[in-house]
Amino acid sequence: MKKITIAALLIGALAVSACSNNRYNGAGADAAGASGSESDPNSTAYFNQTIGDRVLFAVDQSTLTAEAEQVLNGQADWLNNNPAYAAIIEGHADEQGTREYNVALGARRASSVQGYLIERGVAPNRLKTISYGKERPLAVCSEESCYAQNRRAVTVLTSGAGS
Repeated sequence: MKKITIAALLIGALAVSACSNNRYNGAGADAAGASGSESDPNSTAYFNQTIGDRVLFAVDQSTLTAEAEQVLNGQADWLNNNPAYAAIIEGHADEQGTREYNVALGARRASSVQGYLIERGVAPNRLKTISYGKERPLAVCSEESCYAQNRRAVTVLTSGAGS
């Protein structure tokens, strides 16, 4: 009886661990079933690390910089070559300003990225936006070095175009 219980627990643990999905570090299989390796140009890990999944903005701005446009050109090319993926574009702001102001600013930033990707040929039904304002900071401190990291838009890949 003990062997059956132990076997059932092990099978259950394996099943649960196989279902985990870590979208931030590319661990395991990614959304379209690719290996998830940074060296696989069709993987989310490659997109996140090599292409770049985020662009940064100046204070109180939603205008794309030349550097941001370069990253977004790579994102557009990757998305156009990998039609099994869709994306959610997250808009973020630093901690300065009111919650309402920063949610609106994050929305404008996400919209700028979305518009740029659409101009580069990515189908609109593959892109959604969301604004987190200042609610999900990458860096927490009251210094410009932290603020600069938090003024961003992040392209998060999902499986299924238009899903």
